[in-house]
Amino acid sequence: MQRSEERVGEAESADADGAAGDDAAAGWPRHWPLLLLGAAVVPGTVLYLGGQWMETPAMQAWRTVCLAVTVQALPFLLLGTALSGAINAFVPAAVFSRALPSRPVLAVPVAGVAGVVLPGCECASVPVANRLIGRGVTPAAAFAFLLSAPAINPVVLTATAVAFPGQPAMVAARLLASLGTALAMGWLWLWLGRAEWLRPVVRHSGHQTGGSRWQEFRTGFQHDFLHAGGFLVVGAMAAATFNVAVPRSVLDAFSGSPWLSVLFLAGLAIVLAVCSEADAFVAASLTGFSPVARLAFMVVGPMVDMKLIALQAGTFGRAFAVRFSAATVVVAVVFSALIGGALL
Repeated sequence: MQRSEERVGEAESADADGAAGDDAAAGWPRHWPLLLLGAAVVPGTVLYLGGQWMETPAMQAWRTVCLAVTVQALPFLLLGTALSGAINAFVPAAVFSRALPSRPVLAVPVAGVAGVVLPGCECASVPVANRLIGRGVTPAAAFAFLLSAPAINPVVLTATAVAFPGQPAMVAARLLASLGTALAMGWLWLWLGRAEWLRPVVRHSGHQTGGSRWQEFRTGFQHDFLHAGGFLVVGAMAAATFNVAVPRSVLDAFSGSPWLSVLFLAGLAIVLAVCSEADAFVAASLTGFSPVARLAFMVVGPMVDMKLIALQAGTFGRAFAVRFSAATVVVAVVFSALIGGALL
């Protein structure tokens, strides 16, 4: 009797070992039921907790700010990149060189004022300026246009008026501070600029003989819109995060000092790299800062940011990009403080 019970136990053990061996042979680990249970429970728990976290007041505020900035700025970004693509495809670069005076001192203000009526995003202004220099335009005038076109064109000024309703002084201050910075940098290059700092690389910009203008427009528009749209979304997310995550005490530490608030938002504009057609909406969302500080954000951003420094270094050389960007930041902050203090 005892032997038969031992035989039964051995048989059951052999069956269990055989089943485990069959599972291993089939590619299943020994504890596969626990793994399946974990695979079902863990993602569900993460989704549940994540859903609860997304419904917190802080995340609701984050979504609201991010969506508001994106939706408000998107039409102006679309219009600005469309106009920029049309100018790139249908307006020859020679038109700019013919319209400028031969004297560099006079060519600088003409090129700077041309930015008021010739829209273009900051990404497109770098190759256009390079093309102008290749056509014989004095670099000082090309750089004045490079800075003014993305900062004071009609699309940007209209977007600023929409972002700051009932505040025409903000639109005027942005126009004057940005134009003053562009002209000052053009004349500063005439005074202190050196040829060895500038190594322009001739690249294609505009219509090529034998090519389809509509194809060039479509390609340029698609590239500019997708490129700038990505920066817009990132900028909107950064602005929302800034509004929600940064403690009020930190904001008070900067916003309480006039100069610290201006310098802080100027540095923030360089890091965020928001497209000029959209930066007014980001600036309007920074309600904890003074109007002068928000003006500095809108003046510095279209002229100096991380992507522009990289574009300038790749086009004109690192020596130029470092010196020109640093000087532009200083001049833009000074003009923002002076004009903003007078008008705002």
